[in-house]
Amino acid sequence: MRDLQGVDSLLLRELKTCCAKEGNFLPREAGLKLMEASSTENHTGVSAKCRDTRVEELWSLTSFFGYSTQTFVQAVNLLDRFLAIMKVQPKHLPCIGVCCFHIAAKMVEEENNVSPTHELIRISQSKFTVSDLCRMEKIISEKLCVDPEAVTALTLLRLYYAAFTCLSAAREEIPSIGRLEAQLKACLCRLVFSKAKPSVLALSLIAQEFDALQSVKLLKIVAQFQRLLKIGDSELLHWKELVAKCMSEYRSSECNKPDNKKLVWIVSRRTAQNLQACHFSVPGLPTIPERSWDESESEDSCEDLSSGEDSPCGSPGSDGEGAFFPRAFLSGRK
Repeated sequence: MRDLQGVDSLLLRELKTCCAKEGNFLPREAGLKLMEASSTENHTGVSAKCRDTRVEELWSLTSFFGYSTQTFVQAVNLLDRFLAIMKVQPKHLPCIGVCCFHIAAKMVEEENNVSPTHELIRISQSKFTVSDLCRMEKIISEKLCVDPEAVTALTLLRLYYAAFTCLSAAREEIPSIGRLEAQLKACLCRLVFSKAKPSVLALSLIAQEFDALQSVKLLKIVAQFQRLLKIGDSELLHWKELVAKCMSEYRSSECNKPDNKKLVWIVSRRTAQNLQACHFSVPGLPTIPERSWDESESEDSCEDLSSGEDSPCGSPGSDGEGAFFPRAFLSGRK
């Protein structure tokens, strides 16, 4: 591959190795089709719409806790693979989603950065317990190959990006890796992209960006990667068109993006009544004496009112409220 001579041979070898293993971490296609065929109304299983809503909430949780893109992608991969092999009732989906997210965080993030289980449940506004989450984690671990080195579209995207940056002709023109990762996260909010091979989806993301740049040199390099990894023209074109459509909808003003959702703190009616009572019974502030304050008296007597931290997720099991894609786009994909 003359055009790929500038790419490190070890990088190309790793790229081919990952492509050989990617099938081991793909969701079962038959299970994905069952989700697509399931409707929200009949409650016979998890629908594509319900799954997409849950993935949006995982994106919100990722942003809330400051986790990496890799944690989000791993969580979605675990979720899709589990849903594709298990018959799941919609009421169990919140627990499964949060559990996949927690497993991914423990695999990817530094140990001291992983949120405690009880805190994750509280922030996600979930109705299950810590023991429920632990039991579900055991079930998922038994059913799936939970591997930190799982090959995902993000794995291939980063390898492609490293290869392109090795090529001096392409270095100044390619988009940032952050931009490409954000586009990947947007795509993963739609079930259809879980059908794509990671190597094809990652290359499609890059190719549609190069199409916009109208760079002949870069598109020639894409073609070289196609031949190296045996990706057909029709296959790449199919996914590139879906990615372009997804990005077009994502950029529209109608799109309610998960990473931009306003966080809302949901409280019970009793708590709301207590808060209102407290509001009307607040005494007047005492006069501040003109002398230095007593630290032991001031700091220790201050009540922490930081409970206004907000939840990135709606009420448990919410399906379709605050949808990621506009209604017209959702109906158009059926």
